[in-house]
This record gives sequence, structure tokens and C-alpha cells, in this order.
Amino acid sequence: MKALSLVTLSLHFVAVMLLVGSLGAAIWFNFVGHRSNDADRLTASQILANRLPTTMTFLINLGVPPLLFAQVLYGRALYTSSVLIAVSWISVIFLLILAYWLIYKMQDAIRNQKPAWWIGLLSLLVVMGIGRIYSLNMTLMLKPEVWPQMYAANPQGLGTPPIDPTITPRWMFVMMGGFIVGGLWLMLLANMTHLADGVRSALKKTGAIMPLIGAIPQIFFAYRTYSLQDPAVQNSLSTTPIHRISTLVYLAAVVVVALLCLRQLTAGPSRGLAITGIVFAFLSSVATVVYRDGMRDYILSAKGFNVWDRQEASNWSVIILFLLLFVAMLGIVGWLLSVVKRATPPEEQIAL
Repeated sequence: MKALSLVTLSLHFVAVMLLVGSLGAAIWFNFVGHRSNDADRLTASQILANRLPTTMTFLINLGVPPLLFAQVLYGRALYTSSVLIAVSWISVIFLLILAYWLIYKMQDAIRNQKPAWWIGLLSLLVVMGIGRIYSLNMTLMLKPEVWPQMYAANPQGLGTPPIDPTITPRWMFVMMGGFIVGGLWLMLLANMTHLADGVRSALKKTGAIMPLIGAIPQIFFAYRTYSLQDPAVQNSLSTTPIHRISTLVYLAAVVVVALLCLRQLTAGPSRGLAITGIVFAFLSSVATVVYRDGMRDYILSAKGFNVWDRQEASNWSVIILFLLLFVAMLGIVGWLLSVVKRATPPEEQIAL
């Protein structure tokens, strides 16, 4: 179950970063395009906006399995923290609906050649707010020492956790990943040959620059999260082979992505560079999820919540069925992508 949790959470994080990055890029293209009356950038914003609803769908669907696995593995801690901030936690559903609606409104405004960047910005802020709530809950579940006083102060679920310095770096680590994954997505879209050269150039250049912007801040926030942990947790993370390897894999993957983007800046659109970058971005996500999982286990173990001490009675028929359906889903998604690739490209050109 741990392995399933890690794989599905890695995919979910990639989807989150993809949404944040591509939404941010669509906002930028639309804002600059209207200010400079640039049809190429406006078209680039339309191309990204047209794919945002699908991206949001993947984000939501890939977010359900890891949350369910976390509830099974860490039920006592996660359930308690969720109840303590119940109002904020439940509000995620309505915030997702709002973000989804704003994305469609942005898409409609772009098609009608109206300024849509401010609508996209509102949606981005809502999405980032959801990420903040998740970071808050996933950090609160690691702090059983504050649960009694929070419940005593506000048993209605309106409580606010004490300030924890790790919440912001945890949150910003994923947000900075939006620059990396979103940029690689732009690089891939730049290979669509039915687009005008100016549009492809805008997607390629911006896509190559975005990971270079996000890489260093993401590494900083990763180190910041580590440095704020107790010395015992730091020692466990730095001496356990799997977590040392995870650190090296993450850093190596980020460096490779940066080198690929530097190469892309001086070359024409390259599907190979983009796909290779996406593969390494996924590897970095897997590495950080493994590291994050170890950090969570060490913190909870020191406070009496050892996930490995739990008695487990695995329902293998259900697990096998989930694996089969999961693999089938990946195969169907791959087939759908191949169909989209072979289909006649839609009209995605804005003429001023």
C-alpha cells in the first residue's frame, strides 16, 4: 500500500505543478499579448487555456487515490487534523468548483478576444489557496501535541493551528515546481506543427525559461523544509540509504532538466528534449515524495504514531483489482493521447 501511495502521489504532484505552471503561463501570455497587441502570445494563451480543464480533471482524479491511501495508513493523525480544521478542509470542494468555473470563464474570454488574465489570476490564487490548505492539514497531522488545545479552543472545526515554519516551504516547493513542469509542457506544445512560427517560438522560449526560474527556489524550499526539522529527524533522513539516494536523484533530475532547457533555448522546438525533461521531472517528483514520506514517518514515529507497527490484513483481491484498473487507465490515457495526436488540429489562431 505504501508503494501505491507513493506512485499515485507522485503523479498527483506532477498534475498540480502542470496546472499551476500552465495556468500561470496562460495568464502571462494573455497579459503581455493584450498590452503589446501581440497575436502570437494571445494565441499561446488560448492554446494553454484550451487544455486547462483537462489538466484540472487529471489533478482531481489523481488526487483521490493518494488521499485515500493516506487515510488508511495515517488515519488517526489525518482524521484528527482534518476535524480540527473541518471548515477549511471541506471548503476545498467549493474552492475547486470555483477554480474550475474561473478556468472556463477565462477560456471563454480568450475565445472572444477579451482580456482574460485577471480571471486566470483569480483561478490561480484559488488553486494556490487550496494547496495552502493541504499543506496546513498535512503539517497539522504531524503535530499531535497541539491537538488538545486546538479542540478545547474551538471544537466546531474553525480552529487555526499554531504557526509552523515548515508550512510555507512545503507549499512553495510544489508551487515552484509549477515553473518546471509547466515550462516543459510549453516546450512540448511548441512542437505542434500546425501553429504559426511566432506562436511556437513564444511557447518554446517561455517554456525553456520557466524551469530555469523555478529550479533554484524549489531546491531552496526543499532544503528549508529539511533544515526546520528536529535534529533527530534530520539525522534519520541523512543516514538512511533510500533517502540519501532520493536526495541525489532529485538534485540530478533538476540539473538535467535545467541543462535540457538551456539546450532548448538555442535550438528549435524539440519533442525529444521536452519528453526527456518531463521524464526527469517525474523522477524528481518520485524522489521528493519518497523523501517526504520518510520525513512524515520519522516525525510521527517520534510522537507515538509508528505506521509500521499497525496490524494489517491486506485485501489482496481489492488491491489487485485496483492495480489492474490503474494500469488500464494509464493505457487508455495513452491511447487517447495517440488519438489526439493523429486527429486534425483545431483552429487555435487569434487574428487581430
